[in-house]
Amino acid sequence: MEPVTLITGGSTGIGAATARALLKQGHRVAVTGRNADRLAAFAATAGAGERLMTLTGDSSDEHHLASAVQEIVGAWGRLDHVVANAGFSLPGNLENHEPEAMRSMVLTNVLGPALLVRETLPHLRESKGRIVLVGSVAGVRNTPGNLYSVTKWAVHALAENTRLLVSKDGVGVTLVAPGVVDTPFWNERGGVPEAAPAMTAEQIADVIVFAINQPEGVDINQLTMRPAAQLKCPPEAGSQHERRAVPAQQVPHL
Repeated sequence: MEPVTLITGGSTGIGAATARALLKQGHRVAVTGRNADRLAAFAATAGAGERLMTLTGDSSDEHHLASAVQEIVGAWGRLDHVVANAGFSLPGNLENHEPEAMRSMVLTNVLGPALLVRETLPHLRESKGRIVLVGSVAGVRNTPGNLYSVTKWAVHALAENTRLLVSKDGVGVTLVAPGVVDTPFWNERGGVPEAAPAMTAEQIADVIVFAINQPEGVDINQLTMRPAAQLKCPPEAGSQHERRAVPAQQVPHL
């Protein structure tokens, strides 16, 4: 039977690249995102027919996630893997963030993945599937006043705590922590800054698929990826996870 994978923040960037790779491999894939138009555009170019499901909603909303999982399992009868990819960052630092924007980022970047794990665990235990959490090199390196980094440290902690919870049940947990990734985020800024070497979304997707494809009994816990010349995170550099319309003070994240 075709494996079934759910990807949050899957309309563009890393999420879309991962969905395409898994569809090519024979998976049925469900992708979520806040922007219905972007999801529709992705579906139109993916050409996967009934093997692709798009679900519009907020990944930090427990009701949306519950409904999405119910729809996936109802349609396809199972859930084998999940990829927690949705997230974004804010420019500036703690001194100049708007509190409401801070709240939104924390909910999306931290609560969202935790809710995804909570909602899907019963199905993943049954299928002995895999959880992939998309972190960041910002989750292993501190920079001044970087709240986004705080959220990614939390995602890294969530990955290990989840592994300790579910490894006895045969569920794999992998953290993928990329450095700078060239995604459509940079289009509005004239391309990736010359000082910031970058990877492609497809390269990150290949690593996510590699983790998912491991045989039963093998659990790859963490994969940190950087462009060969990247020494640190450039200001406001980002790998696009959930690409969505955000207020002016918000930008997609590392």
